[in-house]
Amino acid sequence: MNNKKFNPHKRLHEESSVQNVLGKMIEGYNLEKGFDKLNVREAWINLLGPGIANYTQQIELRKNTLFVSLSSDVLREELSYGIDKIIKMINESLGKEIVKKIILK
Repeated sequence: MNNKKFNPHKRLHEESSVQNVLGKMIEGYNLEKGFDKLNVREAWINLLGPGIANYTQQIELRKNTLFVSLSSDVLREELSYGIDKIIKMINESLGKEIVKKIILK
């Protein structure tokens, strides 16, 4: 790990794309976990579609566990059979392994 603190006032010596600069800022200010939470929520809605999104009341990422509160017992039961596939789809969509477990409530 890099022990140097991020200094927003320090100039970069090489040319960098906006994406690279933003990535360094996100990493430097330890914002990555917050972005992961937002990205997981967006991935759930996009991958599972508007039908399931309508029954989704709350989505919360704590560490590597995604807690999803659903308003339909039938849907909760149905989704429980495909948890491993949903985890794989979300992680592939995000390009990294963020979710290791999903708890449907």
